[in-house]
Amino acid sequence: MEVQGDVRPWGGIGIRNHVLIMPSVVCAAEVATRIAAAVPGTVAVPHQHGCGQIGADFEQTKRTLVGYGANPNVAGVLVVGLGCEKVAGETVAAEIAARGQRTELIIIQKEGGSRRAVTKGIEIAKQLVEEARQVKPKPVPASALVLGLECGGSDATSGLAANPALGVASDLLVAAGGTSILSETPEIMGAEHLLARRAVDETTSKRLFEIVAQVEEGARRRGADIRGAQPAPGNIAGGITTIEEKSLGCLYKAGTAPIQGVMDYAERPGGNGLWVMDTPGHDVESVTGMVAGGANIVVFTTGRGNPAGCAIAPVIKVTGNSSTYFNMEENMDVNAGTIIEGTETIEQVGQRIFDLMLAVARGKLTKAEELGHREFAITRIGPSL
Repeated sequence: MEVQGDVRPWGGIGIRNHVLIMPSVVCAAEVATRIAAAVPGTVAVPHQHGCGQIGADFEQTKRTLVGYGANPNVAGVLVVGLGCEKVAGETVAAEIAARGQRTELIIIQKEGGSRRAVTKGIEIAKQLVEEARQVKPKPVPASALVLGLECGGSDATSGLAANPALGVASDLLVAAGGTSILSETPEIMGAEHLLARRAVDETTSKRLFEIVAQVEEGARRRGADIRGAQPAPGNIAGGITTIEEKSLGCLYKAGTAPIQGVMDYAERPGGNGLWVMDTPGHDVESVTGMVAGGANIVVFTTGRGNPAGCAIAPVIKVTGNSSTYFNMEENMDVNAGTIIEGTETIEQVGQRIFDLMLAVARGKLTKAEELGHREFAITRIGPSL
C-alpha cells in the first residue's frame, strides 16, 4: 500500500510541496502576506502572536511556528521578522533550519521598511519555489501518513456516523504502521476514563486525566463552568445536549487502537500509533497544533458544516448529515449520512474515508484545497503583556 511523497532531508515525508512565508510576529504579517500574494506557489500564515508573550506562552508560540515550518509538507520557508519582537525571526529561522528544513530569513527593520522587505522577499520566495519544483515525489508506504483527527460544528450525526467511520479509517492507518493524533481536550471531558483504559501505561493514563482537569480548572479560574457552558449553541440545535454526550461522540474518531502517549500542543509524536495532543476545542487552533506536531493530512468531521482548511496540510471534510452534505457539497468530501440512512455500514464508510486519504496522499485535491481555505491560528496560554 503506497502513496506519493516527497522525502525530506531530515527524514519526514511530505504529501504536499508548499513554500511557506511565515511571519514571526503580527507586525510582520502584512509583509509576509504581500510576498505570498506576489509569488505563485507560496502560502502565507499571518497571525496575531509573537510579542507580549512570556514563559510557557512564549515557548508554545515559538514551538508552533517552528513545527509548522518544519512540517514535511513544506519544501522551504521564508521567515519574515520585524527586528524587535519577542519571538525573534532569527530564532524561529534558526530552529527550523536546525531540523533540516530549507530556510531563509528577512528582517523588515534591517531591510529598511516594508517595500524593500517585500521586494527582497519576492526574490527569495521565487528561488524557493523554483527549488521546490525540482523535488520529485516518490512511492512511499502509507505508514508515512500522520493523520490529524478533528471534528467541529458537530450535531447528533457526528457521534452516530461520521466519527465512528473516521475511527475505522484511523484504525486502518494505525494497522498499516501509520500515526493518528486525537486532539480537542475539552471534548474528551466526561469520557476521559474511557480513553484512559486504552493507555499503554499508567503514565499515559494519568496524563489523560490531568489535561482534562487542567482545562476544567482553568475555566473555573475565569469564572466559568465549562460543563455548563458546553456544548455550543449550534451543537445543541443539532441535537447534542451535554458536554459528556458530545465527548462520547467525539471519541469515536480515535477508533480502538491503544493510546501511546499524550503530547503538549504542537509537540511531535514519539512514534507510530495513536496519540493524544492537548489542544483547545477551537477547530483551527487544534488543527494548527496537530500540523505543527507533524500531521501531514487531516480528516475533519462536521455535522452542521465547517469549511475551514489548513495552509499546508490537506483537510478532508466528512459529514454524517446528508442534508449538510448536499447543502454544502462544495465543502464536503464524504457523505457519511448513508450510515444513518442504512445504505452503508460504519465499516464501509470508514474504508471509503481511508481510500480517499490514500488518494489525497497521491495528489488528489480536497474540497478545502480547491477553494483555497488556508486557516491558521495559534492557541494562547496567557494574555498579552
